[in-house]
Amino acid sequence: MKTTKDIKNSLLKRQEISFISEADKNPSFDEMKKKIAEDFKKKEEAIDVYGIKGSFGSDSFKVDAYIYDSKEDLGKARQLTQKQRKEIKKAAEDAKKTEEEAKKAAAAAKAEVKVAEKPAEDKKEETKAE
Repeated sequence: MKTTKDIKNSLLKRQEISFISEADKNPSFDEMKKKIAEDFKKKEEAIDVYGIKGSFGSDSFKVDAYIYDSKEDLGKARQLTQKQRKEIKKAAEDAKKTEEEAKKAAAAAKAEVKVAEKPAEDKKEETKAE
C-alpha cells in the first residue's frame, strides 16, 4: 500500500487519504475498510471508502477514503443519495404504520375484554333479582 495523498481536514474532522493497493482481483469496499483500519489503527466504523479505481490489465487499484475522528463525525459529514434518503423515509413510515396498527389492535382487544365482562355482570344482576 503506497499512500499518494494524506491531508488532515480539521473543519470536517477527517483525514483524506488516497493510496495505491495491489490485488489480484477487484477489492471490495469492506476489504479496503479493514485494510485501512489496520494500517492507520482506526475503527472501521469511522472510515468511509468512496472510490476504488483500477486500470484494465493492471493489478493496482487507486483507493480514496475518508478517516473520521469518530462515528458521529462520519454521520454529520456523509451525504446520502436520493435513493438512500427515500429508503430511510419509507422505513420510518412503515415503522409508524406498524406502531399505529399495534395500538389499534390493543385498543380492539381491550374493547373486546370490556364487552365480554359486561354480560357476565348483567347475568350476576339477573340472578340477584330473581
